[in-house]
Amino acid sequence: MGKISEGIINFMSLRLNLSRNFVFLCRLILGLLLTQVLPAATLIPQEIFIPQQMRPLPGHLDRVPVFDSNNPEVVQTEGILLSTFPGKGKRVPTAHLNFPFQGRFDFFSHHIARAIETPNNLRTLYLGAIVYNPSSQSVNLEVLQAASYLSQPDAPFIQLAPILDNQLGNIYTGPGDRTTDEVLRGRRQEGWPAQLFIPPKQSRMLMNQPIPVRSLTPLLNGRSTLVRLRSNGPVYLAELAMFAKLNLDGSERAPTLEEWQTLLTTGNLARPREVAPSPPDNLTGPEIYGRVAAVAQGSVWRTQVTDPGSLDLAIPQRNQAFSYGLSTILVGRLGTGQDQSAKLLVRYPGTAYEAHGNYGVEYNLTLPLLNNTGMVQTVNVLVQTPIKEDKLSKLGLHFRQPPYPSVFFWGTVRIRYNDDNGFPKTKYWHLIQRRGQMGEPLAQLKMPPGTRRLVQVDFLYPPDSTPPQVLTVQTLAASNAHR
Repeated sequence: MGKISEGIINFMSLRLNLSRNFVFLCRLILGLLLTQVLPAATLIPQEIFIPQQMRPLPGHLDRVPVFDSNNPEVVQTEGILLSTFPGKGKRVPTAHLNFPFQGRFDFFSHHIARAIETPNNLRTLYLGAIVYNPSSQSVNLEVLQAASYLSQPDAPFIQLAPILDNQLGNIYTGPGDRTTDEVLRGRRQEGWPAQLFIPPKQSRMLMNQPIPVRSLTPLLNGRSTLVRLRSNGPVYLAELAMFAKLNLDGSERAPTLEEWQTLLTTGNLARPREVAPSPPDNLTGPEIYGRVAAVAQGSVWRTQVTDPGSLDLAIPQRNQAFSYGLSTILVGRLGTGQDQSAKLLVRYPGTAYEAHGNYGVEYNLTLPLLNNTGMVQTVNVLVQTPIKEDKLSKLGLHFRQPPYPSVFFWGTVRIRYNDDNGFPKTKYWHLIQRRGQMGEPLAQLKMPPGTRRLVQVDFLYPPDSTPPQVLTVQTLAASNAHR
């Protein structure tokens, strides 16, 4: 047959992955025959329809407030990115949302610096997060988990295989991917304090981090940050953007607390502002979701995924599957009628109406699987990225072979279960999924009749990913019940 092109190899590889389900066996045989008689240039991408049941995800987001700063995504001026301080005494009162945090809350930030290539526009952009204690007593702010990474040099976007073992946490592409992986593992990155003591009526810096661009081509860099916090008293929080200050010798330095306080008091919103979102009650298409600059409600979606009125989740019949939506959004509910986007407690006009995509939100899902079929079954658990629909055109999901080029999900998913020998197993899988990608099994379980297997799937939705995805439980046909 001669040397097969890389495109044909990828085509055949995906076909072979699909062979785990008898539904795709006929397409596999046809595809392999076509590769024998047609040159690579004549292979035409095709849509694949899988008649698997879609179900709304049980449970709901918790009530933990999230400081959610992603507007503008590309920051080119100094100013306020998001402030929950009171507007009283500020030069621009409308730049402040007057929302105090207390107890558990999260801080999420995802911004990009892009410079114009002139000597006067290459200064490093700093992101500063300032916390203020308005009370008459000292406040202790605990930093439970924290991570913040740059695109360059910390976590550049690179090409990776669709699924890779990531037990060590050293596989990532992009700063959002690396940041959410660190927090998923319960880590506090070196350099973050375990706690901040904030005296009455005073401020402290939670973050003062640079986004350098001077030595890069193109002059573009980004930073993603996620911090889980707990405060024993009320605090106000703001994130601001400021260019590095210059020393007498022309070298750069980070802005001081006092300089950040001045900008907070006198500054306006940073620019350029993002395009305003489509009104959610008047969607005419194409939808503009907008970028988030708000306090959202919801840090973790933790739930037992069971059948209604049961403590178990019965596996599908052989050669069938069902799926639950992950990060479903308005006009992207995949037939479930469920919009999982975190609601906003306060927001700036002109920014997103919901925290669509749930960047930084943790999905902690427990599946108590039950084989009630009377036969030994082989079950796959996998994450997939179907083609987005709101109301399903057919009772199932649409995929594409090969998937579209654009990456819709890049991040690490943790799965915990007892293997077929009864030993506990924890696996971290790094996934790259493109639009329309069917995905690979995170776990494959051989289940005798009447047995139960507890499976836990856990991940933080990574910034730069595009919803929705689905969590699928698939029972294989008897002839394909092996790896």
